Amino acid sequence: MSVNVPLGPLLDPAFHLGAVPTTWAELLGFGTGAVNVWLVVRQNILNWPIGIANVMLLGLVFLDGGLYADSGLQVFYIGLQLYGWWMWLYGGDGRDNLPVRRTRRDEWAALLVAGAAATAFLTWALSVWTDSTVAFWDALTTSISLMAVYGQSRKLLESWWLWITADLVYIPLYFHKDLKLTGVLYVVFLTLCVFGLRAWRRDLRARTAGEPAAAAA
Repeated sequence: MSVNVPLGPLLDPAFHLGAVPTTWAELLGFGTGAVNVWLVVRQNILNWPIGIANVMLLGLVFLDGGLYADSGLQVFYIGLQLYGWWMWLYGGDGRDNLPVRRTRRDEWAALLVAGAAATAFLTWALSVWTDSTVAFWDALTTSISLMAVYGQSRKLLESWWLWITADLVYIPLYFHKDLKLTGVLYVVFLTLCVFGLRAWRRDLRARTAGEPAAAAA
């Protein structure tokens, strides 16, 4: 089943990479995506509204490219982005004070079960109801990304490892689908994720080291 939706000028070519056109949606998705991840690394709450703009743009790109699960994922992302925005504002001890922490074993278990179930269901759904040529990989990256954005919304350190895993699959997938600029964007994402992991780990260590001293005082 193919999907043909009039998506307007955002899907017009902005320029060409060789013979492959790059749409305005993909170009704007590149810019907002890079800024979004950079702000997450810095734990800046503005990452959430910029992230919402980013997922709306990429949703158009993925729908046009036949990555149906990734396109549908963006709808869930908007809800999770709003949830994350609220958590970073009010989920900590005070406004804008949600601390970085490690993922508990029960959280890992729940995430892995949910991720495996989502991958299996989406692989089946994409194979039966769409003309996707990459059903399993589309489903897998979708599931890992949902796990990662949930972890990010609660500032779980290991959410960066989930993003890194997803990006390592996304990069060849997007090049395979001729979404070359998006593939390059995910190389940038991968680099920023490594920086994010290191930055959040330093923040966690500094906070943990300061807790005994604060308790003694």
